[in-house]
Amino acid sequence: MKVLKPLSFLSLLIIATVFIQCSDDNITLTTPVKIRLTDAPGQFDKVNIDIQGIQIHSSANENEENGWQEMTLLKKGFYDLLQFNNGVDTLLVDQDMPSGTVSQMRLILGENNTVVVDGKEYDLDTPSAQTSGLKFQVHDDFLAGIEYKLWIDFDAARSIVKTGNAKFKLKPVIRTFNEATSGAITGIISPAEALPTIHAIIGNDTISTIAEDDGDFLIKGLEDGTYKLTIEPIEAYNKKEIENITVTLGNITDAGTISIDAVQK
Repeated sequence: MKVLKPLSFLSLLIIATVFIQCSDDNITLTTPVKIRLTDAPGQFDKVNIDIQGIQIHSSANENEENGWQEMTLLKKGFYDLLQFNNGVDTLLVDQDMPSGTVSQMRLILGENNTVVVDGKEYDLDTPSAQTSGLKFQVHDDFLAGIEYKLWIDFDAARSIVKTGNAKFKLKPVIRTFNEATSGAITGIISPAEALPTIHAIIGNDTISTIAEDDGDFLIKGLEDGTYKLTIEPIEAYNKKEIENITVTLGNITDAGTISIDAVQK
């Protein structure tokens, strides 16, 4: 009879290492992803957008068809963009995704988009190319185990184009930003009755919002740099500009209370 010798400690260590390596090869690293919808508002009663899907293009999806992967929407259907102003947003996606480098994202709209003006609802003409997916660049990384937060900022004012008598067209103007690579400007407009639109301007870029009923405003998703604030109130008040508002990444710059004057009669 042949007697088997017990394995040495070194042999056991080698076998354990090989087993762990083989097990690691089968592990799929994931990233918790949250995608939210927010809005740069326009002078409408409602802007109802029919959101049907979101897809990402990632290095983790090279084996998928064309590299695109469908994300799971928490709710498909209508979203009134004007409900998501001044830092208010709504959660569209909350799921784990394969980690990797993300190059693009695609927002897929349905055909039943509408705008409400002076209490009357109108259909928004939506070109077929938009229902197949609105692409925008992301160029970011989904890092394993680190939550990734992305905002889709739908500019209602520039996205709705009046093409004729009681006819409107949807030409989406969208930007994206994430929490780690953007800053913000907040402040209060006095008097609030001026109902101003506030523009944050840097170079050729303009990001806008409309103050709340109490005069508060918040403009998110700003790159770092020095901005000019332009305040455009209703006709009874004078326009105002404030220079040299500094924004740094990850911080909110408080512009304080901004007083605007009534037009002298």
